[in-house]
Amino acid sequence: MITPSELFSYKIDKKYAKPAAYFSMEFAIDQPLKIYSGGLGFLAGSHMRSAYELKQNLVGIGILWKYGYYDQERNMDGTLKAGYVEKNYSFLTDTGIVFPITIHNHEVKVKAWLLKPEVFHTAPIFLLSTDIPENDHLAQTICHRLYDSHESARIAQSILLGTGGAKLLDVLGRETEVYHMNEGHALPLCFYLLDKYNNDLEEVKKRVVFTTHTPEKAGNEEHSISYMDVMSFFHEVPKETVLELAAPDEQNLSYTLAALRMSRKANGVSALHGEVSRKMWEGFDDICEITSITNAQNKTYWMDEQLAGYLNEGNDTALVERKKALKKELFQVVANQTGKIF
Repeated sequence: MITPSELFSYKIDKKYAKPAAYFSMEFAIDQPLKIYSGGLGFLAGSHMRSAYELKQNLVGIGILWKYGYYDQERNMDGTLKAGYVEKNYSFLTDTGIVFPITIHNHEVKVKAWLLKPEVFHTAPIFLLSTDIPENDHLAQTICHRLYDSHESARIAQSILLGTGGAKLLDVLGRETEVYHMNEGHALPLCFYLLDKYNNDLEEVKKRVVFTTHTPEKAGNEEHSISYMDVMSFFHEVPKETVLELAAPDEQNLSYTLAALRMSRKANGVSALHGEVSRKMWEGFDDICEITSITNAQNKTYWMDEQLAGYLNEGNDTALVERKKALKKELFQVVANQTGKIF
């Protein structure tokens, strides 16, 4: 079994020694690891790269998606086709860790894989899978498709990420001071901690922080409380506590609202988004402070070296020419795929 001391192939900087865990439904680390769909994942991937550079005591918690989100292919008429191809990764490490969680009142076994820091220069990332022989077929499919459209599968995926990730840290014996939820998908984490700390919400709040992404009602996931209860979402937390976290709605629980009530601090992903989020949730009681931390990407990985050089030199003419050259390369890709030259 992997021990906490074996996680890091670098010496942690004392400035960033506080042990934290970053829960995200997707991580865009590098093209070969297809466990992402979009911006949420790119933000998470850059966090993991920056944590590696800063030598932070951070681990990522995600899911090993068997088919990813989907592969973008083309139908015969050129329109988009969603292709599902099984992914196998030789660069992941089998930790040997398998442990049980409860989903839909049934025991589901979870296997933990590890993306070691040296592979892509990231903080260590644990990827959870239910696609193992110990589970029945339905349980195996939980980790097949990122953002599965079936409601019960979506709820099960959140339980896998939140409850599974929190339990993995306990199995590892890793003391974690900060649990960071990248969007509300990992919300069962909070109920796992609430049960662990004897229904003391303040103990949960001490440990949880939350990044909210979508300032529209449609982008903030919610489900029927009774259905979530049947799915074992609440980890035996009393019904009255769940209703307090859902109030004033007595039928449905908003992931975002519950996360704001179970965290000590939250942030939007830009100054404007922070303002919009504060206005969006200002009418609700008992929510935490919503600050803003502007979305960014890891410069070492994403910045074109020539652009960076011209920027540092203050050479605007060369900077513009380099941007035009890169755009020309992009348009060649577009022409290859569409037959249209821009």
